[in-house]
Amino acid sequence: MNEKKIAAEHAVDYIEDGMIVGLGTGSTVAFMLNKLSQRVKSGLNITAVSTSAATTKLATSLGIKILMLSEVDEIDLTIDGADEVDENLNGIKGGGGALLYEKIIASNSKKNIWIVDSTKLVKTLGNFPLPIEVVQFGSTHLCVKLESKGYKPTFRQIGATRFITDNNNYIVDLRIEKIEDPVGLDIKLKKFAGVVETGLFCNVVDIVIAGIGNKVEVINKKKREQT
Repeated sequence: MNEKKIAAEHAVDYIEDGMIVGLGTGSTVAFMLNKLSQRVKSGLNITAVSTSAATTKLATSLGIKILMLSEVDEIDLTIDGADEVDENLNGIKGGGGALLYEKIIASNSKKNIWIVDSTKLVKTLGNFPLPIEVVQFGSTHLCVKLESKGYKPTFRQIGATRFITDNNNYIVDLRIEKIEDPVGLDIKLKKFAGVVETGLFCNVVDIVIAGIGNKVEVINKKKREQT
């Protein structure tokens, strides 16, 4: 059983008629969009805002109506993936390179759900490289400073060229291995001139839906439920 798929499809049950829905980015979200499109074709009436050009393209092709964030007052529910989630439900996101728009959409949502497979649930964040979005100007000098602090930065590459975000920035991946204080690190990294946003999502998510084997585990800060 594909753990990503069962988590993603379960999350669609949280979407109600008339909602404005935030759509995340990544392979797990793609499963959710396919399931959501089936419900839309069966009469579910929603509008959506997207966190990336890739998601907009896929959602539109599946018949899901996309609006600009500026066209809505508030988002009822955002469903997104995550690269790591710790025991306090803090996460690392940005493996798909959309962390800036993902964080903006999340911050304007009444509720946030993350959909993950069992490999994404960790005790402590940091094994997955931490993405940060940086402006192109001065980025080499910025990386020298990050290196001097022990963050082991590398520019994300697509083949021989540097990855460019939808916002025309670079992604730099930091290999920290163990992040004991995600909130503190987020604040510290944002003090470097040129860092636009980090992939640390702290105190953001309301519910994590994890596919574990052939079951779904629903996790929030109060309780865990298996179905």
